Amino acid sequence: MHTIDLRSDTVTLPTEAMRLAMYQAELGDDVYGEDPTVNRLEQLSAERMGKEAALFVVSGTMGNLVALLTHCGRGDEVIMGDQAHTFIYEQGGSSALGGIHVHTVPNLPDGSLDPAQVRDAVRSPNIHFPFTRLICLENTHNRCGGAVVSLEQMDAIRAVAQEAGVQLHLDGARVFNAAVALGVPVADIAARVDTIQFCLSKGLSAPVGSVIAGPAEFIARARRMRKVVGGGFRQAGVLAAAGIVALETMVDRLTEDHANAQALARGLAEIPAIKIDPSAVRTNIVMFGLSDPGMQMSTVQQGLADRGVRINAADAHRFRAVTHYGISAEDIICVLDAVQEVVGA
Repeated sequence: MHTIDLRSDTVTLPTEAMRLAMYQAELGDDVYGEDPTVNRLEQLSAERMGKEAALFVVSGTMGNLVALLTHCGRGDEVIMGDQAHTFIYEQGGSSALGGIHVHTVPNLPDGSLDPAQVRDAVRSPNIHFPFTRLICLENTHNRCGGAVVSLEQMDAIRAVAQEAGVQLHLDGARVFNAAVALGVPVADIAARVDTIQFCLSKGLSAPVGSVIAGPAEFIARARRMRKVVGGGFRQAGVLAAAGIVALETMVDRLTEDHANAQALARGLAEIPAIKIDPSAVRTNIVMFGLSDPGMQMSTVQQGLADRGVRINAADAHRFRAVTHYGISAEDIICVLDAVQEVVGA
């Protein structure tokens, strides 16, 4: 049976060009700064983001953790959305390993933060309070259905951060999806923040890795933090080579993923048992629920799996389907047929 895996864009497999680049990669010891392929990836990443320097890390979770540990000391505070991936899905690593206090404000449905609420969350210089050191944004926003935070919304939070004298970090795991959706260079998004983390292993289809970019002095300190959490690479050029191919060849094709996600959303909206707002689908993530309260999420999930469609529940009421490299327009038709069979039965 042909399997259509919509659980995440992390299930993407490397392209043939990536595999060849990995095989041919020139290698060295990255802890000594001697892996030329890693160095090239970091230089290319910094240039793409319009930042002074960049650092290759194992994952987005490590990237965000290292960034927060570099920005904040023990007892310092970071402000982020209550639906942020860093808050919900990263095991509270900044608190567990860095003693960083997390202060959440509500995410709006479009993934943005209310500037007034963020401003109110910044601590005054009171002996009872921790110091606010950092504000974190997420773009695109995972739990808000791949929502794109606009440049204007980012500018508003940037103004709050500058007024308060605190730094601004972006969890840009899918920032290239945001750039494609907004029709702007990714550097225009990165320019709104002091530091950014982005993933190579999601829509860009590299097998492993993420990158942190920011000022050279910050990245130098982040390199030490990466080492202390066990992220000291050796001959990591075999992984960095795929990341270079990802940046050079896989960005423009993200429009295909967005088109497939919109086709899926429109098709689901035509099925009476499905609850979805197609207009909310901006990138490659489709959130939808069931209109019949008597229908069990687990039953639908298993029914789809029996028909070769793999999908995850985002929470108790919604499924999350993610389009990516390897999912075709024909696959979307098959998914819609499978959903109709399962919920129709």
